Amino acid sequence: MTDLFEAAEHADRAAATRLIAHLHTGDRITRRHLNEAMIAAFGGTDADGRWTQRDSFEILEHAIALHLRTNPYCLATLTDVAAASELLGRLPTQTVRSEEQIEWQQFSTPVDIAAVAVLLANVQPDDVILEPSAGNGLLVAQCGAHQALHLNELDPTRRGRLSAVFPRATITGHDGATIGSTLSSAERPTLILMNPPFSRSLGRGADDYAAVRHLQAALRRLRPGGRLVAIMPDWFGPSARMRDQYETVLRETTVRTSIRLEKCYLKHGTSIAVRLFVIDKIPGKSPPAIIQRSSIAELLDAISISDRAPLRSDLPSATPKRGTGISMFRAVKSSRSDPRPFHAPVRNDVLPVEYSSLETPAPLLDQTGVYLPYRPSRIVFATAGEHPTALVESVAMGSIPAPIPTHMPRLPERTVAERLLSASQLETVVYAGHAWSQSLPGRFKPDKEGVGLTIAEDGAAYRKGFFLGDGTGAGKGRQIAACILDNWLQGRRRNIWVTKNEPLLEDARRDWTALGGLTGDIQPLGNWKIDEPIKLDQGVLFVTYPTLRSMRGDHTRLKQIIDWVGEDFEGVIAFDEAHEMGGVAGGEGALGAKRGSQQGICGVLLQNHLPGARVLYASATGASDVNNLAYAVRLGLWGPETAFADREQFISGIRKGGIAAMELVARDLKATGLYMARALSFAGVEYDILRHELTPAQIEIYDTYADAWAILCAAAHKIAYREVAIM
Repeated sequence: MTDLFEAAEHADRAAATRLIAHLHTGDRITRRHLNEAMIAAFGGTDADGRWTQRDSFEILEHAIALHLRTNPYCLATLTDVAAASELLGRLPTQTVRSEEQIEWQQFSTPVDIAAVAVLLANVQPDDVILEPSAGNGLLVAQCGAHQALHLNELDPTRRGRLSAVFPRATITGHDGATIGSTLSSAERPTLILMNPPFSRSLGRGADDYAAVRHLQAALRRLRPGGRLVAIMPDWFGPSARMRDQYETVLRETTVRTSIRLEKCYLKHGTSIAVRLFVIDKIPGKSPPAIIQRSSIAELLDAISISDRAPLRSDLPSATPKRGTGISMFRAVKSSRSDPRPFHAPVRNDVLPVEYSSLETPAPLLDQTGVYLPYRPSRIVFATAGEHPTALVESVAMGSIPAPIPTHMPRLPERTVAERLLSASQLETVVYAGHAWSQSLPGRFKPDKEGVGLTIAEDGAAYRKGFFLGDGTGAGKGRQIAACILDNWLQGRRRNIWVTKNEPLLEDARRDWTALGGLTGDIQPLGNWKIDEPIKLDQGVLFVTYPTLRSMRGDHTRLKQIIDWVGEDFEGVIAFDEAHEMGGVAGGEGALGAKRGSQQGICGVLLQNHLPGARVLYASATGASDVNNLAYAVRLGLWGPETAFADREQFISGIRKGGIAAMELVARDLKATGLYMARALSFAGVEYDILRHELTPAQIEIYDTYADAWAILCAAAHKIAYREVAIM
């Protein structure tokens, strides 16, 4: 096999050498020249299977990079870009794409765009340059004098060619989205030029936000004060849809230049529009206006090369030296104290969320009406802040302390340090993790006929769930995101977020990105057809209840989800607006008996088929009706070691007890650490009574409508009145 690889590399070099001769003489290179060079180097035609048309374009790019390094032209001002445009004009259009190129979004940078990018980068002699997705090296081939060059390329074939073009460069083969960790031992770059894959990530497959992940990783790797020049997809900008993500990624930076280019990739076989950003890693200023052009020639008069910012250190400047003279206030031989460690604001390590447990529950605060001010009853966080708005809970719930938890969450330190989660919200993460460390009594198998679980010695142990019953405004979405993030950082990278409707996707992404995640981590199930497998290696699958119950022929969304996570799934299933499953038990309606709702049934079946899942229910109406607990199979409300043999007995017994029985259920759940319900306080709220006095005409209209409705209601029940109603 080694001989075969060496033969292939030799053929690559031979074909490139033939093409370089044409490039040096200024000849126009046609497809015929490409074919002749490939046939001579590989000893046969593409019809013989010796090479492909896509291979010929790859060799052409390799030859261009070699030509630019061995026979460079002057590139000092924007007017010099004309030479790059002339070179591009002599090249054939790349009309063939391989499946591998499409899969990895490998579209190299045209030489004229690369020339503009290099000029805008304003390369300095002491620059340490990094290109995270180097391809064939076209983007950096025109760089001037610099101190060091680091090229990273995942594709081994392209990586092999880079060593021939850049013999002094450091060449690695990591995923460009992970360079923050994989290149941590290398010298940090002062200048980054990048053209990342737009819609494909290693391990994630199709990924609409791959370019954003690469950009974010590059900015973290860049030295403070350094410059980054990036070619990005057209949708990455301050639009209404992308503004939050755009501002999050570019926080603490200054965008010097923002360009939108149309039809500038035609020579490389695509007509997509791209954006070119020049970014300095210094505190942000107001973004510049977007420059939009359809050719490089039109662009040159509209841009200018900005000066580089001074590099900054990650550490604060050293403290001034003390005087060397003898002082009566210190010993003569005293040594200089060691510098104190300094944590830069950008640091965001994953750390345990520290708290202390209270053996004796925290004392109750002063009661107001039927409410008590809320306080965590059993834990005190070291650094967490209070909730932005005061929270309360009912006297009945507040008088019951929660158990002492054992779970220690691990979250990004910025989550706590910058108080992105309040103490009350962090308490939810703690108790959810505590509940998920326990199992329901007994072993079960899913019932083959209904939606229940059957006790079986050879069955599986089912993990307990947690119910978040906070009212509106307490931040249930942020708490769901935090619970998923806690598990995400522990290696459980597949999770499910089920909610009411599609518009809530943006709310979920907002809460997830606020805690440090990326928008692309949350992908809607609708991205995949019902009859195809979900190609998402890791992420949060966003599912709506109507989608969960949908089916087509023999294919169902429920089975599609179960196939994606696997039977040994241990990630989070978050049922937001969980009361949408409240109809699972059926019951009596206005028109008689009702069957169980399909979305409720599918929600329960999803739980039944994934015994190891960490189930989180979130609903503000959790304890308002017994049906709103019928879907909560993971709370241990019925079954072994309970007062109720099954769901039906639980519903029947609690329904007879009314709201008082529901209150007892909620208190018992809180006492076992499986339920939490807080609400916003109305303390300090002021209101006025606005009274509208009806005029005689309005009273007459109201009376007329009331008489008409009385006739219609009577007609609905008594045949004799129907004629009157018709009249």
